[in-house]
Amino acid sequence: MRKNIASTSAETGSALERLSAGIISIGALPNGLRIVSNLVPYVHSVTIGIWINAGSREDPVGLEGLAHFIEHAVFKGTRKRDYVEIARCIEQTGGYIDAWTTKEQTCIYVRCLREHVGLGFDLLADLVCDPVFPEEELVKEKEVVLEEISGVNDAPEELIFEDFDRRSFPGHPLATPILGTEESVGRISVEHLRAFMREHYVPGKMLVAAVGNIGHEELAELASTHLGHLAQAPPDAPQRTLFDPSAYIPFSKTLKKSVCQAQLLLGTVIPRDDRHYWGLMVLNNMLSSGMSSILNLELREKRGLVYQAYSSMAFLDDITTFNIYAGTDKGKTAKTLDTIAELFAGMALTDPDPAEIEAAKAKMLGSMIMGMEKMTRRMSNLAQDLFYFGSHITPAEKALLIESVDTADVAAAAGSLGVPSLLSTLIYKPSR
Repeated sequence: MRKNIASTSAETGSALERLSAGIISIGALPNGLRIVSNLVPYVHSVTIGIWINAGSREDPVGLEGLAHFIEHAVFKGTRKRDYVEIARCIEQTGGYIDAWTTKEQTCIYVRCLREHVGLGFDLLADLVCDPVFPEEELVKEKEVVLEEISGVNDAPEELIFEDFDRRSFPGHPLATPILGTEESVGRISVEHLRAFMREHYVPGKMLVAAVGNIGHEELAELASTHLGHLAQAPPDAPQRTLFDPSAYIPFSKTLKKSVCQAQLLLGTVIPRDDRHYWGLMVLNNMLSSGMSSILNLELREKRGLVYQAYSSMAFLDDITTFNIYAGTDKGKTAKTLDTIAELFAGMALTDPDPAEIEAAKAKMLGSMIMGMEKMTRRMSNLAQDLFYFGSHITPAEKALLIESVDTADVAAAAGSLGVPSLLSTLIYKPSR
């Protein structure tokens, strides 16, 4: 499913020099585990992530939230560390450890000083390879996750996105919330956790990514020592269920909710097509990046319809999703929707302004340069490139790909989203 975007060879120049990523190396262990490193010798820290190419879309039916719960459960103890020592052993050196789960990946990462790299990697490997899942701790952690679910239910801006996905992907794992539901989390057992890890926490689906003051040979040696023994998935392990874009049926739904402000979400689902990737990125930036974005200027500054409005895109293995969110007074719902429809039918999409495109590209390049100063973001970008594109694209190459986007590219990307009448609309209307 992965298609590589053709890279453009980078030329030297002051702008591109600022985008130098340092030394990036990619390799693999004999068991198939991929390793990618980005040596940044002028920093005193290292960020290391162990990534698993499995997220909520791998959750078995009836056990929604399992991938996310594992992310919590591994922190509850291993054979050589209890949950207190897991937190203390790295925090007492000035470092920290954290994790997250998306629809497609799970990442457990540590950031520490250069001199504590050995400890940091040992801790990560301990969580991934040797969790014990103590029953009494899992009972408590389920309560923690239920509180997390309650937090989403109390946040209509988050809840409406989950609701939109349920309606966009009927009968498919992409429809279910990453956190799962109260009922599904309650069903999760220790055996479910272990079975999921046997199937997905395996070399062929894992990636070690490190950024900072660490060379590739050192990282490879650490990975070999701690993860070289991992075996591949069993032959009957489930494969990712792809979504057929033709199964997406546009919808329009208005629901009464106990909210003070109307919540609006428009969106669509399209097949993955990497020809439009950079055009879609620029288009999304034009619509939604900062106070000067089209949505902010048109909906907030010019008309006073909203406090917040933004667009978002998710580039998944097999599809791309596009959404526009706005929160507005219930008496302004119709005007807000009309204004968004006008934008879709107007120059922003059908005949984009070249000046808007250039401004969006400048914002993207500036954000990329500043983002490179954040080691955790660098680490994440390295891993996501390999999962999505199948290869690494240097920042300088990305800059040239962004710079090459023109009016025709943005218009073509906008056209790939379909006609406005095929956009789905979900509205939460205040019940009082």
